[in-house]
Formats: sequence, structure tokens, C-alpha cells
Amino acid sequence: MNDWQSWAAVVVFVVTYGLIISEKIHRVAAALGGAALMLAIRATDDKSAFFSEHSGIDWNVIFLLMGMMMIVGVLKRTGLFEYLAIWAVKRARARPYRVMVMLVVITALASALLDNVTTVLLIAPVTLLVCERLALPAAPFLIAEVMASNIGGLSTLVGDPPNIIIASRAGLTFNDFLVHLAPLSAALIVVLIVLCRFLFRRSFGYDETRAEEVMALQEREAIRDPRLLLQGLAVLALVVVGFVLHPVLHYEPSVVALLGAGLLIAVSTAQTSEVLTEVEWPTLAFFAGLFIMIGGLIETGVIGEVSRVLADAIGDQELGGSMLLLGASAVLSGIVDNIPYVATMAPITSDLVQNMGGGADHAMWWALAIGADLGGNATAIGASANVVVLGIAERNRQPISFWHFTKYGLVVTAVTVAISAGYMWLRYFALA
Repeated sequence: MNDWQSWAAVVVFVVTYGLIISEKIHRVAAALGGAALMLAIRATDDKSAFFSEHSGIDWNVIFLLMGMMMIVGVLKRTGLFEYLAIWAVKRARARPYRVMVMLVVITALASALLDNVTTVLLIAPVTLLVCERLALPAAPFLIAEVMASNIGGLSTLVGDPPNIIIASRAGLTFNDFLVHLAPLSAALIVVLIVLCRFLFRRSFGYDETRAEEVMALQEREAIRDPRLLLQGLAVLALVVVGFVLHPVLHYEPSVVALLGAGLLIAVSTAQTSEVLTEVEWPTLAFFAGLFIMIGGLIETGVIGEVSRVLADAIGDQELGGSMLLLGASAVLSGIVDNIPYVATMAPITSDLVQNMGGGADHAMWWALAIGADLGGNATAIGASANVVVLGIAERNRQPISFWHFTKYGLVVTAVTVAISAGYMWLRYFALA
């Protein structure tokens, strides 16, 4: 970092991040403004920003989101989410904390098979309807679900995009992630449920009148278009199968989502223009700006320099190195999106593992995965799912501020990372 562009890129990123945190201007305007400045100072250029797989806009993320938003938009017109909302409330006897526990568990399980962004796109509409029916604030439920999606996504290879990057670089399989990380993920979900009881205790007010009204509803009456529902569920099932079979079919999730959206529009009566109105365009624009800004840090060598400093600090100390990598990954993934961070750290981690004489399932790889996935819960922009949910909440006139999310995220991240450190020490060092 000896040239002016590197320092200028850092200044642009820090100032933009500060504007996002302060919320003095809209986060989309801040991100796009920061991206424009990165291009203006030539920290990155058009080829890197729009076409580079390493430092450009991750179009797979953008088009995955767009495809799933279109599918969700069609399903929303069938009454499916109203049906699920009434069903969930009745099973929980309209008790708010029980409802939250149910939604958290469902989200975590779904995030193990789907990526966490797809999961929150499906769960968020149900949550908003549940909260509307019970006159509850939606923010605590949405925040809890985002955190559950990031924790649940830790458990499998396809659950979170950083896991796919790590698996590709280390040669890990779907079963490797299940064996090493699924037990930890399950334990952390239980911890999250307990934490929610205390973090959101003021949001569990019970309205007996509202509860009786919901308990009296018949969920089947909420379905407005049975034929479209069957078509939508069939396409969604095909999309889920496509996600799960990614290692076999070699179709990127973004391609699967777009194929599903196109198929659903083609076979159903849904109008293309109406479906496109359901896409969260501001959220997609925010992601594009964020990717370009982070790409500027990559192109100028800022992220690489940070990674090299970390590698030098680790050396050949396996226990200390694993703990340092876990903690540093959690911190950095809360500041920058965990996808480019893991893409940068994966080759460095590979070198560290080789220097230590470790195999594919070395503790360093699991430290990187755990830190990156759990660190995404720390701030409102730490993971893709966080940004998506904030966009949905804002669109439904229940905005969640950066600090509202982050004050809970920091607590959950600190607790889950601390427990994960104990898990790693016990499994890979004390009992090895």
C-alpha cells in the first residue's frame, strides 16, 4: 500500500461505510456513490468492475436474487404466504416467542439446503404477515431469521456462498461439511433461540383479541389461485433440486433461479411486468455498488495486504493460527461482504495448510468457514441475506436501521464465535 490509489480507495470505502452506518443518505445512494468514486480514482476500471470474476460485480449473486425474487413474486399472488402465516401462528398457539422459535428453526433447516438469501426471500413475507396478524413489530423476527439463516447455512456446502469457495479450493465434499460443521450449527441454533428470548423480550407482547381472531381463521381460505400455486410450487421444487444437485449438474444457482423464473412465467398466467415489480431493484443496485467498492480494495491490493499480514502473524502455529483466523474472519466479514473476503483468503489459507502439513479437512479451513459465515451476522451489511431483508423491510414500511440490526448482531456474533472457538479447540486439538 505505497501508492496513492490504495490509500484513496481506503478513504472512499471508509467514508462510504460511515455514510451507510449514519444513514444520513440512503444506503443505495452511498454505495453507488462510493462505486463511482472508485472508478473515478481508477482504483478499479470497467473491465474489472463488470467482467472480473475476482474483483468485479458478482453477477451470480445478482441474478440469483433476481430470479428468486421473481419466483417469490408469483407465489405471493397465490395466497401461499398468508396460508403459511396462519398455519404457523395456529401451531404456536399465537404465542409470539413460540412463533419466533418456529420461524427460526424453519429458516435454519431451509438454509442448510438452500442458500441463505433464497431462504430469507421465502420466509420474510410469511413473517411480515404473521406480525401484522398479531400486531407485533416485525424487526425482531426478521433479524432473528437472518441470523438463523447465516448460522444454518454454515452446516452444508451449499448453505452459504463462502462454503462453496472453500470447498472448491480445499477439495472438500458435501459430507465433509456435514460431519465437521453441522453439529456446531445445530448447537448454535439452540444458543440463538435462547438469546432471542432475552434480546427481544420486549417484543413478545400477547394480544388475546388478535390471537383469538387468528385462531379462528381457516388457512385454506387464504389460497386465492390454486392452479398458480401448484405451478409455482412445482417450479420451486425443481429449483431446489437444482440447487442441491449443483455438484452433479454443474449449473450455477443463478442459472437455476433464472431458468425457474422463466419457466414459471411461461407456463403460468402471471404477467411479466407484474412479476418484475416484485423485484427489489434498490437491493440489487446496493449489491452492485458494494461489489465495485470491494473490488477497488482488491485491485489496489488493500485486501491482499491485510490477508498477508494475517498470514505472517499465524506462521506455523496451528492452534493459535486457527483461533486468529477464526476471530479475524469474523471481524472482517462483518465489515466487508464475506464472499470477496473468502475468495481472497482461500489461496492464502491453502498455503498455510500446506506449510503445516495438513490435509483437506485441516482446522484452518473450518476456522475460515466458521468465521466468515458467523461474522456475517455482526452488521447489517455483513452478509447478503442481511441486506436483502433490510430491503424487504423497508419496502413494507417497517425499516430496520443499520444500528438496530447491528446492536443485536454484535452480541450474537460474539457469543457464537466464542462457542465456536471452544468447539474447534476441543475437536481438533484437545481430543485430536
